[in-house]
Amino acid sequence: QLSSFSRMIMSGWKSEALNGEVISTSKALISYLGFDMGQEARECFRVLFLDPANRLIEDRWLWEGTVNEVHAYPREIVRIALELSSTAMILVHNHPNGDPTPSTADYKLTRRIQNACTALDLSVHDHVIVTISGAFSMRANALIHLY
Repeated sequence: QLSSFSRMIMSGWKSEALNGEVISTSKALISYLGFDMGQEARECFRVLFLDPANRLIEDRWLWEGTVNEVHAYPREIVRIALELSSTAMILVHNHPNGDPTPSTADYKLTRRIQNACTALDLSVHDHVIVTISGAFSMRANALIHLY
């Protein structure tokens, strides 16, 4: 019964966080993402693909890594975005160690994905790093700029 109740709460939380316009710095979205993947024992990478009105098309978990890294592939992200007719995305991954501070590798990966997206008029709205106890938004910290 507890599992069923937990799934019901997650469903309601997901609906509140992802229905309508998805704004990466919204508290509801950050809370949902942290709760949904912040406690994972391995780093996982997902992408929220958005339409031109910033509504969610698909929330797709793409890769699972090790306890301290996950590989993400810009080519695959772009391919999926084009298949979905997405125009924007929010990148999300977790840090199992509890520290949401981006690593140098996180910055480099974000830049590689942005570069791959730019030529195809795809926008990376944010890269959010979540943990069980908090989150870090690259956009909110002026590390991603929308053009």
